[in-house]
Amino acid sequence: MKLDSSVSAVVTGGASGLARASATALAAQGVKVAIFDVNEEGGQAVAKEIGATFHKVDITDEDSAVAGFEEARAANGQERILVHCAQISRRGRTIYRDRETGNYKRLATDDFAFSAQGIFVASYRMASLAALGMAGLDPIDDDGERGCITLTGSVAAQDAQIGQICYGSAKAGVAGLALPLARDLMDLGIRANTILPGIFATPPMLAVKERNEAVWDGLNAAVPFPKRLGRPEEFASLVLELNRNMYFNGQVIRLDGAIRMPPR
Repeated sequence: MKLDSSVSAVVTGGASGLARASATALAAQGVKVAIFDVNEEGGQAVAKEIGATFHKVDITDEDSAVAGFEEARAANGQERILVHCAQISRRGRTIYRDRETGNYKRLATDDFAFSAQGIFVASYRMASLAALGMAGLDPIDDDGERGCITLTGSVAAQDAQIGQICYGSAKAGVAGLALPLARDLMDLGIRANTILPGIFATPPMLAVKERNEAVWDGLNAAVPFPKRLGRPEEFASLVLELNRNMYFNGQVIRLDGAIRMPPR
């Protein structure tokens, strides 16, 4: 897909981190970008900075998501690109010992379901809503391409650590979406891929640096090469290539400096 002003994109979570870098990179190519986020102040600021539109969207709410796509399409036209980065999740071990009573307790099913909704179900929601809109577009080339969906998993999909039963399994679900989506959408010329980023220098990780420089240094040292956390711009670079290169389809791609996470 040629990335220019003839193409529109929706980027979820675009107020910060990997999504912000992706929105910025797409806008730099001339793509008309719509940012979805619940952070209205941050999203508006990024949209103003890169010449995008902002739409307050809760990815866990069907009506909010539908309304966001309608607003974005009214502003920029039907998107051919979706980059879905937004998520919400909870932590906790499956079985843990209560500090007050000393008894074993189980992570609540509601906590697990909250994370599944905030990561796995939301990824399907945003991908399917985008695909429904893309299906009505004319192909942009002789191969019949109509659009491209990029989902964001995590290396935790394969290397989930202790306390990541919710996050890791939900991210594994996002990895598992790539191929079924690609096959379901193949006759429509819509591609789907999932990126599994490792540890990136996003705001939550930069906060770790401020709190504890030693922990930050340890995280950097844990990456085989390069011995540093990933840069959001490196994630965005892969997003651009996945959209440009039509032969990326149904792929799950680790972007992690060769890190493999230990149990803890």
